[in-house]
Amino acid sequence: MTDPGLLVAGETLVDFLPRGGGSLADAETLDRRAGGAPANVAVGLARLGYAPWFWTRVGTDPFGDFLVETLEDHGVPLRFVERDPTAKTTLAFVDDGAGEAAFSFYRDGTADTRLEPDGVPEETVRAVDAVYVGSVTLASEPSRTATVDLVERAHAAGRTVVLDLNFRPELWTDGAFERVVTDLLADVDVVTAAREDLRTLSFVDTTADPETLAATLCERGPSTAFLTLGEAGASALARSGAPFAAGTATHDGYDVDAVDTTGAGDAFTAGMLASLAEGTRDLSATLSFANAVAAASTTATGAMAALPTRTDVRSVGGDGT
Repeated sequence: MTDPGLLVAGETLVDFLPRGGGSLADAETLDRRAGGAPANVAVGLARLGYAPWFWTRVGTDPFGDFLVETLEDHGVPLRFVERDPTAKTTLAFVDDGAGEAAFSFYRDGTADTRLEPDGVPEETVRAVDAVYVGSVTLASEPSRTATVDLVERAHAAGRTVVLDLNFRPELWTDGAFERVVTDLLADVDVVTAAREDLRTLSFVDTTADPETLAATLCERGPSTAFLTLGEAGASALARSGAPFAAGTATHDGYDVDAVDTTGAGDAFTAGMLASLAEGTRDLSATLSFANAVAAASTTATGAMAALPTRTDVRSVGGDGT
């Protein structure tokens, strides 16, 4: 196997959802699914033909076994998937009884919070073209220090650093998210976010138009910003020196019969990274492909199980890269 050109880092966890939706308090049966934004991105890339290295950590408990088997089944290399014999695997319980998903995390001292600096050797960092990190591992130590260390090393090595602002208020104390993110953005090349992920950042006006939001993020360090807009599609801005050609782009999305939007943002990010790995510099083409990946992912249930192949992407109108 040729060594991957991408490295994904972050949490892998087990999501429990009420069967048929609704409130956890009223649920008699829960469905178990593999999850975590970085895990979804890693699997999404594998489905698109760009299986990455994936640095994560799970317990040696049955939940960890389930996650490792799931990653392997989807073609994700396990070289940097760590097993922790003294920590449990993170669990998340999803409640959408109020119409918007709320998460209850069982994550105190769990395996994914215990990533340590230098878990990925320097030669691997220098061998890849791009490094993606999520923001959940930034919420706890020592995984925060480990994630920051990886970003700093990748930036120093001239690798493209991608940060996914996946804000989970349940994991952060007041003001901590902004402090950590602001410091990290200086070493980031590409940032991805949904509008709701930015609501606690005091330097961002979340009522602004997408191009203004993207420009505001780029003022903090990144050369490129992608904003996912739900049913309205997505928007992007790239400045001179970015891995993409400078300019702005918008895409209204694709008309599909959506049955489950869980993980669509992660699918979008996987599509963007696949486009980057392909060497595509055209921002509009990248946005079109990433939106097609996201749209295709909504036509089946389950965030990870629904992540599409290139054939699936072409079926909704995405040409591929």
